[in-house]
Amino acid sequence: MSRTFVVAVVLSCAAASGADPDRKPNIVFILADDLGFGDVGCYGQKMIRTPNIDRMAAEGMRFTQCYAGSTVCAPSRCCLMTGFHTGHARVRGNALVPLGPDDRTVAEVLKAAGYTTGLCGKWGLGEADSTGIPNKKGFDFFYGYLNQNHAHAYYPDFLWKNQEKVALPNVVKNNVASSKVVYAPDLITKEALGFIDANKDRPFFLYFAPTLPHANNEAKQEGMEIPSDEPYTKETWPQPQRNHAAMITRLDADVGKVLEKLKELKLDENTIFFFSSDNGPHKEGGADPAFFNSSGGLRGYKRSMTEGGIRVPMVVRWPGKIKPSESDFIWAFWDFLPTAAELAGAKAPGGLDGQSVVPELLGIGEVKPHKFLYWEFHEGGSKQSVRVGNWKAIRNKVGGPLELYDLTRDIGEQENVAAKHADFLAMVEEYLKTARSESKEWPLRAGKKN
Repeated sequence: MSRTFVVAVVLSCAAASGADPDRKPNIVFILADDLGFGDVGCYGQKMIRTPNIDRMAAEGMRFTQCYAGSTVCAPSRCCLMTGFHTGHARVRGNALVPLGPDDRTVAEVLKAAGYTTGLCGKWGLGEADSTGIPNKKGFDFFYGYLNQNHAHAYYPDFLWKNQEKVALPNVVKNNVASSKVVYAPDLITKEALGFIDANKDRPFFLYFAPTLPHANNEAKQEGMEIPSDEPYTKETWPQPQRNHAAMITRLDADVGKVLEKLKELKLDENTIFFFSSDNGPHKEGGADPAFFNSSGGLRGYKRSMTEGGIRVPMVVRWPGKIKPSESDFIWAFWDFLPTAAELAGAKAPGGLDGQSVVPELLGIGEVKPHKFLYWEFHEGGSKQSVRVGNWKAIRNKVGGPLELYDLTRDIGEQENVAAKHADFLAMVEEYLKTARSESKEWPLRAGKKN
């Protein structure tokens, strides 16, 4: 299907809805931080209130088989921004490796297509003065955290505004505040709303990446930092779980503020809105993913190569263009760049791992499924995972055997059926020989012996 045809469909939909037929659609991507597949109501959560995300899902397309780029934040965000999986991406782990001058981001692609681009929240793909800062990677405006460890602090003593440090009145030592005056998520949301206001008369791309509900790891068992545990104050739950739930509900309220701002400015029908999470739920800062069934019946959580670590919520809403529906189409973060490019009538860079899913979103044709989805992870030794259709293969250590799970009947990955499918695993082994490019920062390596 040609890009020209898709653009024509998008513009005709805009005209039919009363939106400016000559204006390209705004694109908003909200990326939660460590929000589990089962942490929101539209994915089965029963204890935590998420009315805005749930409403968005009811009005849009709710995907049941969408995958993050990785099982931790920096590589996952790299896949989202660059269109490569972790076998080819520049950043494949949480070490301080910046994007390089040759790494082209979705912001650069959209900026070249006439979009104003903004990032509010967490970046994690380049430190100050490096080649990977947002303003060098296509973002006209940036407000938030560059460093993912700095982003643990909900009451930091500074945030970045473009390339300037903006001092905040919080008193902080080792990422833990002794004087808590301003809450960073509130500032980040305010800047996101301001970006929409400032660019209401031109097409824009907003990457809104709040840190909720990530833990402040340095605060240990008090790491679920939030000004108030309302509306869960009267629950008899442990305090960290009350705080965790309140963080998710606060995130949901911020999603609602963005939706309301778009409606207020009459931009709602010309804005395609993505909501997802960078990886599975965490078990940090006193949080317990089992307490809320945060993985939603999937096995594992953050840092796992099982489904609970990488399968994430994904809701896409575009009033009048995307029909309210549920989709079991299988896709991943590296598909976002080519998808956004097609929506904008732009040309994506060649050689990407991702592909556009616009036909699936708009119901105007079929997208050929990926033959393979691939992940690698490099903490405690290298691990690899491959999804092929409804089969999931996992290698938990270099040189170790592949585990195999049939996700059609074993979504919890409880029964390793590798011994029954030697021929299939031989095919996966052949794929793994070509799945990745060599990287001096991310070689496949064995973990330390116990």
